[in-house]
This record gives sequence, C-alpha cells and structure tokens, in this order.
Amino acid sequence: MRLFFLRHGKTEWNLESRYQGAGGDSPLLPESYAEIKQAGTYLKQFKFAHIYASPIKRARDTANTVRQYLPGRPALSLLSRLEEFHLGKMEGMLFKEAQSRFPEEFDAFRNAPADYRPVEIGGESFQELIDRMTPAIQTIVRNYPNDDQNVLIVSHGAALNAEINALLGTPLAHLRDRGGLSNTSTTILETHDSGAHYDLVAWNKTDYLKRKLDATDTI
Repeated sequence: MRLFFLRHGKTEWNLESRYQGAGGDSPLLPESYAEIKQAGTYLKQFKFAHIYASPIKRARDTANTVRQYLPGRPALSLLSRLEEFHLGKMEGMLFKEAQSRFPEEFDAFRNAPADYRPVEIGGESFQELIDRMTPAIQTIVRNYPNDDQNVLIVSHGAALNAEINALLGTPLAHLRDRGGLSNTSTTILETHDSGAHYDLVAWNKTDYLKRKLDATDTI
C-alpha cells in the first residue's frame, strides 16, 4: 500500500512568512489553483481508493481541487487529527516577530524538535502532534489492507514533516534532517505489513510544478 501525502497549496500567509497553524488560516493564492492542477496531473496516473484531508480551509480547498483531476473522483473525508500544529501565541505572527518575542520556541520549532517546549506560547509539542496524527494514519492503513491500494492524504507542512518522519522511525531530534516540505509537494510512503513499517519512496516531490520555488514555499 502507498500513502501519498500532499501539502496544501501556497497561501497569502505562506507568501508573507507568517505562521498559520491549526488556529490560523488564509486563502490560497490565485495561482495556487494552477499548481494544484499540476499536482493533480501528476497524481492522476495513480488510482486512489480514498482521499483524507485536514478540515482547515487551505487543506480542504486543496483536496477538493486536486480531486477533480483524479480518475473516478475518489471519496473525500475530513479528519481533525490531520490538522496543522497548534501554535498558540505564534499563530498569525510573522516569522521575524515570533523570533523576537519567543526566541527559544522559534528556534527549537524550526531547528531542534526534541527541545521544543511550547508551554509559554500555549502550543502543541512535536510528540503531542505525532500522538494525535499516528492513530489516524494507522486507521487509514487498516481500512485498505490490499497491497495495490493507494490513499491520498492532504495536510500541512510542519505537521506532515513531523508525522512522516515519525512513521519512518526518525527520532525527535532528527525530524528536520531531511529538510522541509514545499507547498503542493507530494511525499510517498509504502508499507507491506499493514503499517508496522514504512519505506520512503519519494520526499518533497515538486518536479511537476512549473515554476522555481523560493524560501516562502518550504517549511
């Protein structure tokens, strides 16, 4: 079985380098819909049994848009466990503002996940996020036991980065070692034992996008 993880399209806050966790949101950029179509053109070569998505609007809109380009228009379910990190007081802040006001939390969130202690900002730790996302992924895998089935999961950059690495057995301290995930990127995992183990097939695949990415695309 293969799991295809799609990060949502680029938003206004992504472009502004502003934190938008589970409590913050902004619209997809107009050009993002063309890029989601480009992702759909790549993904349409695969047959998907189902699509699961975060209910947050930027992910939901991405899922509904990409679904239009997939054979058979697979059913779509929204799961709150697939939401982005809860970032507390950093929600809506420009990165430079968060770095100034919460320097320890800002640095650890980006560079040292095992040291991230979001108590002061009222946020969610990496382990807490993994503990809520993993049961959802494992349930999805159990729902589709056949080896030749594919499922598309549409979620968020920081959340997907942490969860995918956790599924691969990466320790908390090394969750950032593979780098970030770009808007409208696809990352693919494969399991042959109903989710006991996962293998990485593709990380942060963006070669189907028709523009050069910049720093505001990747988290």
